[in-house]
Formats: sequence, structure tokens, C-alpha cells
Amino acid sequence: MDEETLEELRRIFSRVEGRAKLLFFKSSSRERDYCKDLERILKKLASLHDGLELAILSSESEEAEKYEIPMFPAILIHGAEEFNVRFFGAPIGYEFVVLIEDLVDALRGRPELSREVAERVEEIDKRVWIRVFVTPSCPYCPIAVRTAHKFAMLNKNIVADAIDATEFRELAEKYGVFAVPKVVINDRVEFEGAVPDRYFLSRILEAVQGD
Repeated sequence: MDEETLEELRRIFSRVEGRAKLLFFKSSSRERDYCKDLERILKKLASLHDGLELAILSSESEEAEKYEIPMFPAILIHGAEEFNVRFFGAPIGYEFVVLIEDLVDALRGRPELSREVAERVEEIDKRVWIRVFVTPSCPYCPIAVRTAHKFAMLNKNIVADAIDATEFRELAEKYGVFAVPKVVINDRVEFEGAVPDRYFLSRILEAVQGD
């Protein structure tokens, strides 16, 4: 990150108070080539706000088991409370913006959503697992990821994963990812594209019907 980018990030983080934590999980057996660069970037981000904490953990750590991290590298974001907001692969390209906006929400303690949507998300009392397959060059993917991550911040029953389809090709093939963003909810409901919050919520409610 150049100095201009760092200065802009300092300005963004200076607007919010609170505490947040980044958990960076690395494979203990096969570290990707970009992991060292990603680790340096995360350390730099953590240095930009007094309330940001970074933990660097291995795939064999107790935390990896506790938070059910199945793939590496992975990033988990917590606020003052623990969230199920996760990235698998490096959040680079357009996804870097998502990482920054997620951190701002985590520091703030709550994402910005309409009251109607937020209330309905908070009412969900069943387990929801959202996978959003993305690529770093996709300009529409951040919209889908941000919606999923906002929902996960509002409701601990929701797990929201951003998955780099180019890094985890076998998983992308398993779910028939031919275009991104592709959203898979509870392995029941699938759709492609960036959609409004209300539509995204309606597909979640569809996925949990009958549970």
C-alpha cells in the first residue's frame, strides 16, 4: 500500500471508535505464495487504529477448530462481539474495499441497513450458512459479500463466507460457479449477481423454510 492509500485509510478509521479483531489463519502445511504479503497488509491495517487487534494463527490452532475454519488462508472478523464474518483467500482487488468496510462496521458495532431489513434479519432463529463466491476482478461481488457480512453481524445464527473462486477451484466446481458473484445459502438456494438487501433476505427465508 502506498502512502496515499494509507493516509486515506487513516482518515476512514479516524471517523469511528470501538474495538475489532482480525484473525488471520495460515496453513501450517502449505502456505500460499501471497500469504506473507497478506500478513504484512493486515499488520499495517491493524496499526492504523488503536482499537484494531490482529491475531496470526495456524490451521492447527485451537481457534481454527473453535471457529470451524475449513480452508486456508482465512480471515475472521470480530467486533466487540464475535461475528461469523469470514474471507477465504486473499481479499484483494475489489474485495479489499469489503475488508475495510467490514472493519469499519465491526469497530462501530453495527452495520448500516434499513430498519425493516435489520429487524427481519435479527428475527431469524435458524442456522444460515451463506457462501458468496467471488473473484478479485469482479466489480459486483463486493455488493453481495457486504450484504451477507452485514447480515452475519446482525445475527449470530448467520455465517457468511466470501470465497475466492480462483483460489478454491474445487469448491467452486462443486457448486457450479460459472459466473460471480454466486450465492449459495444452506446448500438449498442459489442465485447469481448483486441484488438488493430485501431480495437477498427473501432467499435466506426461503432457504430456512421447513427447518
